[in-house]
Amino acid sequence: MSERDDMTAIRGKAETLIEALPYLQRYAGRTFVVKYGGHAMGDETAAMEFASDVVLLKAVGINPVVVHGGGPQIGAMLKKLGVESTFVDGLRVTDKATAEVAEMVLSGAINKQLVGWIARAGGRALGISGKDGGLVTATKLTRTRKDPGSLIEQALDLGFVGEPTHVDTRMIDTAVAAGMIPVVAPIGAGEDGHTYNINADTMAGALAGALGAARLLLLTDVPGVMDKQGELLTDLTPSAIAGLQADGTITGGMIPKLETCVAAVEAGCEAAVVLDGRVPHAMLLEFFTARGAGTLIRADRASGD
Repeated sequence: MSERDDMTAIRGKAETLIEALPYLQRYAGRTFVVKYGGHAMGDETAAMEFASDVVLLKAVGINPVVVHGGGPQIGAMLKKLGVESTFVDGLRVTDKATAEVAEMVLSGAINKQLVGWIARAGGRALGISGKDGGLVTATKLTRTRKDPGSLIEQALDLGFVGEPTHVDTRMIDTAVAAGMIPVVAPIGAGEDGHTYNINADTMAGALAGALGAARLLLLTDVPGVMDKQGELLTDLTPSAIAGLQADGTITGGMIPKLETCVAAVEAGCEAAVVLDGRVPHAMLLEFFTARGAGTLIRADRASGD
């Protein structure tokens, strides 16, 4: 590379930093809740890039809180142990044996692996679950489905699958104040004494709302929310989402993700973002550039604003 090319590359890096400056100033001291899973979780290179991005956020004064999933890893461990899995409408029925394996995999292997990746990237992470310090109190998740013949609503018993009912942020606040990056496994304790497996998106949304986070970030395996022509929708509100769901634009697995985003922004999170975790450094592109990288969801404006 010639000296001129070298100087051009240096100027390009300087311009990138200048572009990021207003965002660094805006988000300094704020909390970002990041749900980590999907493709990036199964690829070591992508996982290390994610860990480096999280450490960078902490280094520039942002407080990242990571919530991770682990469905495929739970499935693999259940198979290895010979524990049969049953699914109802695509949801894993979590009996006592399955719940114990889920906690072992999520709070143990995956959580500590992610803590290790962050340490290798130069950060300090604290691996916890929703059970630690009373972080998340959960209750049994209730779901219904229509009987195909009678069309009568029937209750589904999913076992020890739960949903957050209360979040006590003191454990997170203590870790952040100590300069650590909380890494949270989606496990919660119920007032009934049972342990519940919680959907990682749902867990992240509950934390984002309780913490008043500047951003909830859901890393997925798609670019974001697409319209019927396959174009990315960059900005949405709860009312717009309702309309897109009604006309069939939003379907399938994107529906619960957006329900989580809407619940988070209505509970106090400034905005939620759905973006493709497979894109290198997508999180940084979303936060620190004017172009963004996914679909951003904000609360509807009140009339008169």
